Amino acid sequence: MIAADPKIVSRLRSLIRDVPDFPKPGILFRDITPLLGDPQAMRDAIEQICNPYRDAQISKVLGIESRGFLLGALAAVELGVGFVPVRKAGKLPAACISEPYALEYGKDCLEVHRDAVRASEKVLVVDDLLATGGTASATVTLARRLGAQVTACAFLIELSDLGGRKRLPGIDVLTLIRY
Repeated sequence: MIAADPKIVSRLRSLIRDVPDFPKPGILFRDITPLLGDPQAMRDAIEQICNPYRDAQISKVLGIESRGFLLGALAAVELGVGFVPVRKAGKLPAACISEPYALEYGKDCLEVHRDAVRASEKVLVVDDLLATGGTASATVTLARRLGAQVTACAFLIELSDLGGRKRLPGIDVLTLIRY
């Protein structure tokens, strides 16, 4: 696998803002909006996410709601492949399949259109953040239920202490920035 450029990763990290006590007291939110506002940083982030997969014969990028839409759509354009939105329940207009997942405080559900990927297509799952791994794991399950081969999951940020990587056994996991 092609390793991310440490100088670029350091610059990307410098553009992530820490917001204490958001969305609730005791949480330190990693805000990527300053990075998103810098066109060169966005370009660099997408290149670093895509470089290891340029020759992987990926046909679709699955982006997880909501910031995964931004990164995933740009990654799909960069790789010259289709983009598939993975959304919260009730947001997609056509026939869907659903996958529930556990949250710290309850349950939620992700959906994807039934015709979003064909059997044996190779897909890349992209999101901004890997935390507990619930949404990523649910997305992998959805892709596999449709018959896709999940080549890898790629994230801008990983909160390593939350153990999300463990919920993606046997999958190549790329993260550019770890906290």
